[in-house]
Amino acid sequence: MKKSLLVVTAVAAAAMFGAKANAQDVVVAEEDVTVTSIQNLDCGPKYYSSAKDNWFIQLGAGINAPLFERGKAEGAADPKTHFTATYNVGFGKWLNPYVGLRLGFNYGAMHWDNYGYSKARMANANFDLMWDMFNSFHGVNSRRVFSIVPFVGIGGTYAYHFDAPHSNVESRDGKIRTNEWALPVSAGLQIRFRLCQYADLFFEGRAAFYGDNFNNDAVGRPIDIDITAIGGLSFNIGGADFKSYDPCSDLAYINSLNGQINNLRADLAATATALAVAESQLPCPEPTVVEVEKTVEVQTPANDPMMSTVRFTINSSKISNEEMVNVYNMAEYLKANPDVKIKVIGYADKDTGTAAYNMKLSLRRAQAVADALTQKYGIAADRLKVSAEGSSVQPYTTNDWNRIVFFQPQD
Repeated sequence: MKKSLLVVTAVAAAAMFGAKANAQDVVVAEEDVTVTSIQNLDCGPKYYSSAKDNWFIQLGAGINAPLFERGKAEGAADPKTHFTATYNVGFGKWLNPYVGLRLGFNYGAMHWDNYGYSKARMANANFDLMWDMFNSFHGVNSRRVFSIVPFVGIGGTYAYHFDAPHSNVESRDGKIRTNEWALPVSAGLQIRFRLCQYADLFFEGRAAFYGDNFNNDAVGRPIDIDITAIGGLSFNIGGADFKSYDPCSDLAYINSLNGQINNLRADLAATATALAVAESQLPCPEPTVVEVEKTVEVQTPANDPMMSTVRFTINSSKISNEEMVNVYNMAEYLKANPDVKIKVIGYADKDTGTAAYNMKLSLRRAQAVADALTQKYGIAADRLKVSAEGSSVQPYTTNDWNRIVFFQPQD
């Protein structure tokens, strides 16, 4: 685009001094401005999270049930006593609507039988990779009530205070160990219910896989499994919304500017040709002055596209600094035409949110523009009529362009 602007400037300068220059000296560069096609771009919202957004803290409690050696002895404990309480705290961050990271801590006891009642205490930490299935398969919706979140993790566990009659794992000095360190891998599933933008109710189950010596009893299966089920609350710091951008949102406007540059090139080329023809007919005959009534077109929101729209980002009713220029232009027009009254009409795109939610969102957008006109620029409120179409009406075939507010003259 920069090259094209330089071409336009150079040719315009040549035309200004055309009276002194020979017609053969006027040269128009043969360079076309390429208009980018939306088909060549990956259109649609691209979501991301800033460094300070989409963190969460979770607090929970539940039960722990180890699946260790189960050698039975007369008088073994009731299997119900294998279930013990466990307590959980964790914090993490959603990197985008699909993937998150979490560091969680659990503390509790574990009970099992191996030819006698056995018990120990344990504390562990897990670093998890989380995946929001519903946002991945059904579209991003930060207000979705129900979600399923699988996760996998690695961690570290410290078991201590063993009271197990058949412990057989020895330390280097030949004594039975009284504690164990282990590095488990785990997998689980979380079910999440969104209570509001800042709080979720969750339930999750995790299976952690250990080496056979984890419970200080290396016999039988080579893998010990520990099952944890917890529930609790997760608090979203800064809310659960994500920022987004669309690489195609400004493409239509950029293409229109490129088209104008190409049209100017064509006009300048035609002017150069006409200039050459005129110079070939010198000396010119005396001009005849003809008075022509001049009609001045008054720019209105209906025929000036630069004054007719205010665009918004996804799921937002906040007017950006760039779009506030269009609100300012409308305010200046209304000040210059004090008898004009307008409609402020809001829209939302149909691929995001429900119809009911989009109706409210489009009304908030229209109201935000009306408030800016009245509160920031001093336009009387009785000159504005606010209305909303939601996503039931889509002015544009490109979905993302419908996050917009139009101005229209009142009937």
